[in-house]
Amino acid sequence: MKEVATDVAVIGGGPSGLAAALEVAKNGVRVLILERDFELGGILQQCIHNGFGLRYFKEELTGPEYAQRFINQLADTNIEVLCGTMVIDLRPDKSITAVNKSDGVVMIKSQAVVLAMGCRERARGAINVPGDRCAGIFPAGLAQRFVNMEGYMPAKSVVIVGSGDIGMIMARRLTLEGAKVNAVVEVLPYAAGLIRNRVQCLEDYNIPLHLCHTVTHIHGKDRVQGVTISQVDDKWRPLPGTSRYIECDTVLFSVGLIPENELSQKAGVALSSTGGPVVNELCETSVPGIFAAGNVLQVHDLVDWVTLEAQRAGNNAAQYVKNLAKGATERERIKVIPGDNVGYVVPQFVDHLTPDTRIQFSFRPKAPDKNAQAQIESGGSVLFKRKHPHVIPSEMINVITKLDPSAVKNKEITVRIVPQPQKEAR
Repeated sequence: MKEVATDVAVIGGGPSGLAAALEVAKNGVRVLILERDFELGGILQQCIHNGFGLRYFKEELTGPEYAQRFINQLADTNIEVLCGTMVIDLRPDKSITAVNKSDGVVMIKSQAVVLAMGCRERARGAINVPGDRCAGIFPAGLAQRFVNMEGYMPAKSVVIVGSGDIGMIMARRLTLEGAKVNAVVEVLPYAAGLIRNRVQCLEDYNIPLHLCHTVTHIHGKDRVQGVTISQVDDKWRPLPGTSRYIECDTVLFSVGLIPENELSQKAGVALSSTGGPVVNELCETSVPGIFAAGNVLQVHDLVDWVTLEAQRAGNNAAQYVKNLAKGATERERIKVIPGDNVGYVVPQFVDHLTPDTRIQFSFRPKAPDKNAQAQIESGGSVLFKRKHPHVIPSEMINVITKLDPSAVKNKEITVRIVPQPQKEAR
């Protein structure tokens, strides 16, 4: 059995893992990346469309180009990389068991861990779509890999269930490859993905988007032959008399992503209602020395935010290793509560608040709104506020601010999205 020792182990070699590892290395701390695929880059390798890096690099890149920017930086570091290596166990003492075909079982001893495993797609079973079990039913991301990396064309005539970003991007991609995308069916009254993807991927290619609709049956014997769609009420129940049949040979599901946290649970990491770890402002989980960043923590809309979050996690993991000899620091735990029109907030706790602490709060609206204001409150006092002309659930809101510790009451902070006060007419 091979044994490896490192200061920080980063599980996952996608955009979050790469950014975190590079940040650890900048601090002069040993770091090892464990990646189950045969190459680094993660999901970005199959995202050949542009639109990445506008915030971080101030230019428009494809997914592989964005990933390569960070992969190239590894050459100037002492970062160790084990590709083709599957982590099968993580324990609270930060010891890791992994397997690969060259070494067999590998035991990794580390002082800190950064979780960067990303997320996986929800499939048909997650939303219980009735109908036949036949060939031609795929998650949208799997179809993306088939087309962009494997060179397979999985469809000729398509219906896409859900208007997530991957689904809308694949609607355009399959159209460009010669397939007919008959419809994108969305149960919500608005598109679930970014507005730019709705415009550039659907409207620009005249692909129909059916809002407030759902697929009520998939038809087919050996291969998909068609679907029945129906309009839904405000509780997502199909309305009688609204059903219609759409012929197709393929159904793609783009109905959300689930953070990959089976390993986190093995280590005893507490998870939030969104499926990601509960963390403090340092991206540290409930297990000291285990940090989390990227889509394993919360599903992001932009990879630029993934990078910035991972850099924060990597830097704090390095500082944790450096401070081990000094002993544990005291925590003044302040709870962060999602308030009006806020689905969740990361971090869930603030443990080390000083007047100079800059904290990043990431959160999503529950419902669209216009002329809104993001607020951070405590004890009835507003500690921070910022105007937002419009907010939608598909776009994450990020607030970076300092807070006065003396203004925090009852060890609680509430994050809200509220209507802006209207100016009185003169």
